[in-house]
Amino acid sequence: MTDSPPPLLLTSDDHFMREALRLARKAARQDEVPIGAVIVHQGRVIARSWNQVETLKDATAHAEMLALTQAESALGDWRLADCDLYVTKEPCPMCAGAIVHCRIRRVIFGCPDGKGGAAGGFWNLLQAPNLNHRCEITPGVLGDECVTVLKDFFAEARKRKLLGLAHTKGVAVLPEMSTDGPMFDGP
Repeated sequence: MTDSPPPLLLTSDDHFMREALRLARKAARQDEVPIGAVIVHQGRVIARSWNQVETLKDATAHAEMLALTQAESALGDWRLADCDLYVTKEPCPMCAGAIVHCRIRRVIFGCPDGKGGAAGGFWNLLQAPNLNHRCEITPGVLGDECVTVLKDFFAEARKRKLLGLAHTKGVAVLPEMSTDGPMFDGP
């Protein structure tokens, strides 16, 4: 009898992070920094979003912020104490502040941000002892895939800059950035 791989649990951290990665790739196709976020309540996705800063012309339109707003609407409450947030990159201080304020139970992220992460990368706002709430943190879920999506996006952006091509600011992507390339091959 051959050993088969374990079945993919549809409630596993990997499962929900793959959905966040799918949304990050969607952001990249829109020439947004490729970060995706999913919020789960009782094993069910209640919110999903991706960075839309350029599209919405709104510096606060990070994937986490947009997903928090959706989750609050879905539950009819700003308190998200029984919810878990999956995000492809460690949250920034703005997002971490909102996450703490919404009382998210657990934050699961893919890759760390040593320069500006607020979940332990640069500092740890999510578990600051002087705040009224602290989140459980699970780092590194599908971290290599999350890093690859970001690195590919910024490599393509540098290539466009060298070629003298302008940033598309949240509109149609260049033909060479089609979904046929390795960056957009879905999980």
